[in-house]
Amino acid sequence: MKHNLEDKIVDGEKISPILPEGVKNYLIDIDGTICDDIPNEEPERMATAKVYPDALKILNEWYDAGHIITFFTSRVEEHREVTEQWLDEHGFKYQAMVMGKPRGGNYHWIDNHIVKATRYKGKFTNLVEEKKTIEVFKK
Repeated sequence: MKHNLEDKIVDGEKISPILPEGVKNYLIDIDGTICDDIPNEEPERMATAKVYPDALKILNEWYDAGHIITFFTSRVEEHREVTEQWLDEHGFKYQAMVMGKPRGGNYHWIDNHIVKATRYKGKFTNLVEEKKTIEVFKK
């Protein structure tokens, strides 16, 4: 599914494009989020990882609703082929995969676009809105 990015002009200059209203750009981890948590040091297990059925169902629903699904994984480039085969074998729908996410967790993403983060805690469901305390740059 291809999305038409909207051009944005600020002070007469073109800046990074944005997605149409309502379209989300999901970055989804793989290990421990959509399947068994497999470290890079045990790549032989990647082809037989147990899929989390709730993740498959929800992610494919998001894809079918027009959202962008990109897998953002700590797996390295040499694991791309086995990972793509596994995703295809289990029927995951997605647009892209980014390899080489830093390992170790405790992520803090800084961006000039809106970023929302949801920590996976064992079950995929549709998302709900809650108010939480976040860290921001001092004004």
